[in-house]
Amino acid sequence: MHPDVQEILISEDRIAAKVKELGERISEDYRGKDVLMVGILKGAVVFMADLIRHVNVPLAIDFMAVSSYGKSSESSGVVQILKDLDQSIEGRHVIVVEDIVDSGLTLRYMLDNLSTRKPASLKICTLLDKPSRRKADVTPDYNGFVIPDRFVVGYGLDYAENYRNLRDIAVLRPEVYSKG
Repeated sequence: MHPDVQEILISEDRIAAKVKELGERISEDYRGKDVLMVGILKGAVVFMADLIRHVNVPLAIDFMAVSSYGKSSESSGVVQILKDLDQSIEGRHVIVVEDIVDSGLTLRYMLDNLSTRKPASLKICTLLDKPSRRKADVTPDYNGFVIPDRFVVGYGLDYAENYRNLRDIAVLRPEVYSKG
């Protein structure tokens, strides 16, 4: 275990099983349709890479990068699009792939923005959901795990760009992210 980790919240094996289950559900729900999965950089990359290998319908991918955190552990509430989509979503079945839904403020902004681009459908797939922190009306359509209000890293999730490479979802020691 990494020295900055307080505890393992979700093991690599549990993550793998849940990602497979989500991929199978998406495949069933979108049978006969083409899907565009939009990964939210950088946190969703690991999750999305594993997820698409379990989706068995025609599939394209694209990415968006948004920021409301910077190097803080709290969202600023101000959302910036750092990288927009490379392709049109008009008339397409879009699934936004997120690592974690926390306050929902960033995701709400993104969904409002994407819905103006006239997709055929717009759904959310997240690995982690922290409903206790919700400040915006956002409910994931595909949800891996509901987690308590703990500061988590690993499997793509970071703190100040570190810990993304951990294989488990882990709780970060408070002294690590509360340094002045």
